[in-house]
Amino acid sequence: MVILDATLSLLTEVGYERLSIEAVAGRSGAAKTTIYRRHRDKAALVAAAVEHRSHSTPPEPTADDFRENLIQLVSWLAQRISEQDIGLLGALFAAMRGDPRLAEEMRRIRRQDAAAMTDEPLRKAIRVGEDLTPQAAELFAEVAPAIIMRRVVIVGEPCDERFVEHLVDDILLPLLHRPAPKGTPS
Repeated sequence: MVILDATLSLLTEVGYERLSIEAVAGRSGAAKTTIYRRHRDKAALVAAAVEHRSHSTPPEPTADDFRENLIQLVSWLAQRISEQDIGLLGALFAAMRGDPRLAEEMRRIRRQDAAAMTDEPLRKAIRVGEDLTPQAAELFAEVAPAIIMRRVVIVGEPCDERFVEHLVDDILLPLLHRPAPKGTPS
């Protein structure tokens, strides 16, 4: 949609503070009234643009092997994060600190994305006998994207196969599995 694309483009170019409905209208060729009819304010417009841009469905778990399904999911997530415009991410992070409405909208999107990403893989893992910690979904949604973001944005390195396997084997699997009771051999 032209309005949402114009919003993302302007957000990256001028930042959230200087983004205006007028500028989006000018860039997209839409009337301000059209934009306001669809989006109650700037935060709602930006949230709709982010949802529009990032709408992607996580892969369905295909194997009965939890590790393989995690590798597939983490690879998908790493690719999705790597494809994000760093300027856009920076503008959103900065804007969230100053606009509680935008922060609320971005957190709503994050919760939706986290649920879509973890629900089926973790349900399948439990069905095939994996003993996961009760907070597995929340832990995955908190840890995996943060580590991938650090790798892509801060370190500036790709999330290659070796990195994905390290993240799954050394961090996520130990974190997501329920710890053995004390005194029980592992």
